[in-house]
Amino acid sequence: MNDRLVLIRGAGDLASGVAARLHRSGFHVVMTELARPLMVRRGVCFGEAVYAGRTCVEGVCAALAPDVPAARELLAQGVIPVLVDPAARSRASLAPRVLVDAIMAKRNTGTRRADAPLVIALGPGFVAGDDCHAVIETNRGHWLGRVIWQGAAQPDTGVPAEIGGRGDARVLRAPAAGILHGHAAIGDRLAAGDLIAAIGEDQVCAPFPGVLRGLLHPGLWVEPGLKIGDLDARAAVEHCFTISDKSLAVAGGVLEAILSSG
Repeated sequence: MNDRLVLIRGAGDLASGVAARLHRSGFHVVMTELARPLMVRRGVCFGEAVYAGRTCVEGVCAALAPDVPAARELLAQGVIPVLVDPAARSRASLAPRVLVDAIMAKRNTGTRRADAPLVIALGPGFVAGDDCHAVIETNRGHWLGRVIWQGAAQPDTGVPAEIGGRGDARVLRAPAAGILHGHAAIGDRLAAGDLIAAIGEDQVCAPFPGVLRGLLHPGLWVEPGLKIGDLDARAAVEHCFTISDKSLAVAGGVLEAILSSG
């Protein structure tokens, strides 16, 4: 099993797209996450298993594993294990052939090129040939999904990509610090002004008509300015629960890097 074992650090949107594509391609995938992950697009994140115990995306299922032996049992059942293991200490026991850093922190939080025979990192914050073997471009545009064997990905612009004609306006941010309370569910069709969430007495309402594409898990503590949700003007409910074109492009880059490495 170990020669086809891939350990993915992070179980958010892009990480889950990578996991699903690798799983369908015959690889054994294990994912690690925080104890209380901040995932906006929870409908397509295997990290949702941390909260729900089990979750499925496009027919691929993941489940929370308490330890490495339980993770191996889930792998044998064709289920992606998710370990609460922010530092990926399980790497020592799992001995994966490939490690993918998909945390998307825009910086290296501790991944080293010596962590596995092949170490792949997503997006900015890494240098191929230095702290990993390959970097996958995550910036939308002509180079999205390209494999970089020497050098770094494009720097983070800090500007949300335009989807359905909406850029920064589609990103919902916390107006204050406090506990997030949801008043709408992912996939809900909303009119402009509809209440989406509240943090104390502060409300977050839909700035335009659309479908709620993502929302952080209710009950999380948030800080002012933190991205808490995503409103999609395209108003296609199925987009909320299917892997995005960006995630699939990035996943294709990871698959190429693995297969071309021998």
